[in-house]
Amino acid sequence: MELHWEAAITGGLLIGLAAVLMMAALGRIAGISGILWSGLTSVLQGGTDNTWRLAFLAGLVIFPLVFHGISGFPIPPPPSGGTLLAIAAGFLVGFGTRMGSGCTSGHGICGISRLSWRSVIATLTFMLAGILSVSFFRQVLGWI
Repeated sequence: MELHWEAAITGGLLIGLAAVLMMAALGRIAGISGILWSGLTSVLQGGTDNTWRLAFLAGLVIFPLVFHGISGFPIPPPPSGGTLLAIAAGFLVGFGTRMGSGCTSGHGICGISRLSWRSVIATLTFMLAGILSVSFFRQVLGWI
């Protein structure tokens, strides 16, 4: 698969624009894990302020499908590690985002752009943990 730098730059600009618009329109950080977590807990507690959360999360799923349909770029294949590995990774990521008080979108995009040292440290920690994890599983265990 050939990578196109134009698509990467466009995607980065759109992510930045979405974060700015979210802050301007709602006064909220576009941190995906926080939006998902607060939406789930709000639903379980009978809250009603979920329309914007559902719209945001639906856009994360729907827009890439529309983009792939319009642009002709193929949808990337699923990871080859298997369903069990993907589920385990999802739980670990969820645990990590709760422990780190946010995810790479909240800390890496919104936090760093607001010059938050806490977010800089969190993002460096996320990146280092990811690099070490992939290196371990790929080089030592040969799983990926």
